[in-house]
Amino acid sequence: MAALTTTVVDLSQQSVRDLNSSLHQASPGTSWQVAHPGGAHNLAVGLTAGLDVVIDGPTGYYCAGMNQRATVTVHGNVGTGVAENMMSGTVRVRGNASQSAGATAHGGLLVIEGDAAARCGISMKGVDIVVGGDVGHMSAFMGQAGRLVVCGDAGDALGDSLYEARLYVQGKVKSLGADCVEKEMRDEHLAELTELLKAADRDDDPAAFRRYGSARALYHFKVDNSASY
Repeated sequence: MAALTTTVVDLSQQSVRDLNSSLHQASPGTSWQVAHPGGAHNLAVGLTAGLDVVIDGPTGYYCAGMNQRATVTVHGNVGTGVAENMMSGTVRVRGNASQSAGATAHGGLLVIEGDAAARCGISMKGVDIVVGGDVGHMSAFMGQAGRLVVCGDAGDALGDSLYEARLYVQGKVKSLGADCVEKEMRDEHLAELTELLKAADRDDDPAAFRRYGSARALYHFKVDNSASY
């Protein structure tokens, strides 16, 4: 079998529009390398085919946003909204992520090997997010579905106004947000967490994590809870 050929796009010579246009027209199963990204915004967005895209350096806002099926790996830090509204596929950041990582994402796997800033997983709707380091304040705010795994510590107001998303934290939680509570870690949750860590290529001990979820007190408006909305 012939070795898979990798197409290189050098952003010091080509535009972001050129890159995204080429990726949108690419055949499934092809391999791409993005050289000299230089912190540019909107790299590898809206992909709908099973591509393998490697970005060799830091990126700006909304890298791999709206991803479907593709595997996108960033060798560097990423700006606001990485994998925003992702539907499927895998996005891996071999560095740190700015705020709102995985915002509103419906599916797929987002792995951040370093730290993630504020509002990681905000309004998540089914995505799985695994963070190797810490997350900032209000992570998983209004999380509706999916799983957030934090291998480090979590900042203030974790899981504020949470719906059905499930949160696992290995380190310390500075504070829990409105309607978020610690819950029992049962066998099915240990099994779920084991699979998530394996998918993210992590060797952390699932038994070292604690689980958090919604207390479900804010599902329906009650005037007695008005100060919490």
